[in-house]
Amino acid sequence: MTPDEFANLLARFSAAATAGDGKTFAACFTEDGVYHDYIYGDHKGRDEIAHMLEELFHRDARDYDWRMIDPVCNGNLGYAWSLSKFVSTLPQYEGNQVVIDGMSRFELRDGLIADYRESVNGGVAMAQLGVEEPRLAGVLRKWARQLRERPEVARYLKS
Repeated sequence: MTPDEFANLLARFSAAATAGDGKTFAACFTEDGVYHDYIYGDHKGRDEIAHMLEELFHRDARDYDWRMIDPVCNGNLGYAWSLSKFVSTLPQYEGNQVVIDGMSRFELRDGLIADYRESVNGGVAMAQLGVEEPRLAGVLRKWARQLRERPEVARYLKS
């Protein structure tokens, strides 16, 4: 994939995410593509990815906007800085605005996303939501455990 093709893919990806258009969003992925979300977990295949966007992201948020900035691509791997914002619709945090600053990693195949991961500071997002400190600390411990259990991280820690 060329850098221009990658930028165009990300433009479709971001516009669909912002609009809550699960079908168009999922069409940015290979049929067996995987979206790894730090809140909602892993979603494999276009149907699950579309469901995640429409029934989870847009269920819990309004005024959603997601931008990919400064994309770079070497053919089969791409990265972009991302900014997103939304207003929570969760009853206990309703009306709280959250902005997320992250780095997105795209494994690419046949002009589409085969695997998506992001690195964000979810603790900052949760603090903006208003998550209570004991719950926030518990979630951060869970994420730390999950990070260390990922096969690639476990291999790295053994080296």
